[in-house]
Amino acid sequence: MSTTPPSFAELLRHHRRAAQLTLEQLAGASGVSIRALSDMERGRSAGPQHRTVVALADALALSEDDREQLIDLARSGRLRDHWTRPTGLCELPRSVDDFTGRAAELAWADDVMHAGDAPGAAGVALITGAAGLGKTTLAVHTAHVLRPSFPDGLFFVDLYGMSPRPLTADDALMQLLRALGTTERHLPHDTLERASVHRSLLRERRVLLVLDNAGSEEQIRPLLPAGGQSRALVTSRRLLAGLEGVHRLSLGPLPLVEAAELLTGILARRGSSDGGSAVGELAEFCGGLPLALRIVGNRLVSRPGWRAAEFADRLADEERRLDQLRAGDLKVATAFGMSYKQLAASTQRVFRRLALVPGRDFDATLAAVAGGASMEGMWEALDELVDLGLLQDSRSGRYRFHDLVRLFARDRLHAEERSSERDALTVTVTSWLLRMATVAGRWFDPAYGRPDPPDADLSSSEEADHWLRVNVDNWLGALRAAAGGGRQADVLDCAESMDWFSDRWMHAPHWHEVFTLGSEAAAALDDPARQARQLNLLAWVHLVPRDDLETTLRYTAQALELATRSDATAQVASAHHNAAGALRRLGRPDEAIAAETRAAELFKAVGDIDTYGQCLGSLGSCLRDSGRHSEALEQYLGLWALVNDDRSGVTSSVAAFIRPIALARIGECLALLGHHSEAIATLTEAITLMEEGQLPVPQAASLQTLAALLGEEGRTGESRHAYARAAEVYQAVGDIEAADRCRKLASAAP
Repeated sequence: MSTTPPSFAELLRHHRRAAQLTLEQLAGASGVSIRALSDMERGRSAGPQHRTVVALADALALSEDDREQLIDLARSGRLRDHWTRPTGLCELPRSVDDFTGRAAELAWADDVMHAGDAPGAAGVALITGAAGLGKTTLAVHTAHVLRPSFPDGLFFVDLYGMSPRPLTADDALMQLLRALGTTERHLPHDTLERASVHRSLLRERRVLLVLDNAGSEEQIRPLLPAGGQSRALVTSRRLLAGLEGVHRLSLGPLPLVEAAELLTGILARRGSSDGGSAVGELAEFCGGLPLALRIVGNRLVSRPGWRAAEFADRLADEERRLDQLRAGDLKVATAFGMSYKQLAASTQRVFRRLALVPGRDFDATLAAVAGGASMEGMWEALDELVDLGLLQDSRSGRYRFHDLVRLFARDRLHAEERSSERDALTVTVTSWLLRMATVAGRWFDPAYGRPDPPDADLSSSEEADHWLRVNVDNWLGALRAAAGGGRQADVLDCAESMDWFSDRWMHAPHWHEVFTLGSEAAAALDDPARQARQLNLLAWVHLVPRDDLETTLRYTAQALELATRSDATAQVASAHHNAAGALRRLGRPDEAIAAETRAAELFKAVGDIDTYGQCLGSLGSCLRDSGRHSEALEQYLGLWALVNDDRSGVTSSVAAFIRPIALARIGECLALLGHHSEAIATLTEAITLMEEGQLPVPQAASLQTLAALLGEEGRTGESRHAYARAAEVYQAVGDIEAADRCRKLASAAP
């Protein structure tokens, strides 16, 4: 009569007892956990991994025959488990055929998935980002690529994190345990026990879990592997900052090149070629958002008669863009809407009102003005918006919308707030920005002295300078809105406040627009004297940053006529001063000297010693360019004496501005007169003062002059260094042509 062969569980228990070992003792000797041993002896784990069985056989000191029998039973159990495991549970979705780009992200995921064993959740890759960025697509594609590395299975669970009823951790565990082969009879009833069994099974196998659309740390934490060869790839719109020990990837939009490549791949199914420029436009309108790109591609593929260029024309209209980004059940607005619904009501209000900010980015202070919230409440709202990917933040403390998210916020604003509320909020934001810009600009105007801003802590000219630069899109947008709304007095005040600051940032591209709006506002207010001032500033724009000398002379002629008619002596003088600069560079030195001399006389007569000093410097330049180098040097030395005389009447801030420039001109004249050593020392001192005073444009020009002098003196290494520094400064101020020229001179020096 034959006897039934023992099961793996029975044989393991027999050998343990024969060795007179407790579960704890065998666990300690083999390195296999007590929980895993208990599951094996109870038959819940009938086919443990080969390395586990070998470790147990070694710990039990089994004979060769007993060892082979135990290993054979485990192998049979694994085969039996494989063929009886429920199929089709948690099956991985298909990967799209036209997956494009994301090379760096795929390499990152591969590195994490193949990293060595480590305790805790070291084998967990978390991909976060806003709606529509393709997190799920990336995770699924990665899993398919990595399939050979995970022979025990790839499992996918949608956690519905943005749904009103997300999948609970308990339900997710039940799905995964069934997929891993646990029968209903052996499913623990308690969530903690299910999590423990789940971790035990993962530790014994090489499995990849794709946990998609996680909504919270509590939902995801029980599902993660805890050591061993199994890995987890998690996606979430939330940052899930509470998860410890995970590898994080913040997914951004596709670069424009990859976006166009993805769209081209989708459109290949149309069987007709679409113009590259139209595809590029479509990709740009989609902002690198894969969901939007796929919608655009699908709409064009499903309508062969449409031309890509015509669809691009539709998307060009911001008012209709979100409506056009829909194809069947795919809608960009719906994806954003799911995130929007997760927000608290107060944060929803902040989100939609931030659409009123005119620029591309903003800080928390401006957000509080637009959102109508306290700073404390604003920090909470901004954190919530960043956490859900509805805002992007940066290390500089500034925030910005993705272009399509901004359109969604604007749609919500129009849908959920009355027009009277929107108009009032627009006025509030615009007024605050114009007031801030005007106050900041006056920090540099010697006529105002030290401002006392009521709404922000701009305690120094450095802070005012920084605010104006980083918020230029915002205050310029406010200036346009105020001009369009007929608020001409506010526009003119702001434009006038930029007079002296524009010297510090002369190559910024927006001064023509600022002073044009100022001139139009002054004309609307029927104030010819103030209009003349704005026309003189426009003349300066074309004289210095734009180098359009004939246009400079046209503006000075208009300014001179208005200023003379209104007895605005200072503006008559400014017109002569700007005209002199253009005439000098047009090679008309006698006319330039006459105009500059007249300007200096007029400024001195009205007591404007600050601008009088500038005229002396310009007169020196006229003399220098005429070849009258000794007279020019005498003129610059007189200016140097003026700005260093405490009793001269020159404002200290203006003196600090003119001093290094005057010193540089003295150095240039010394060089022209053949005093090279003295010139080099003087220019070096001037460049140091310019760097301390943050005057990059004259600093770059002086560095270039110094470099040439050093080269003439045979000091080649110093010359190269000066040219390289000049290139860096030119690059920083946006003068790319001059930067390239200096780089070539640096490399060409012998």
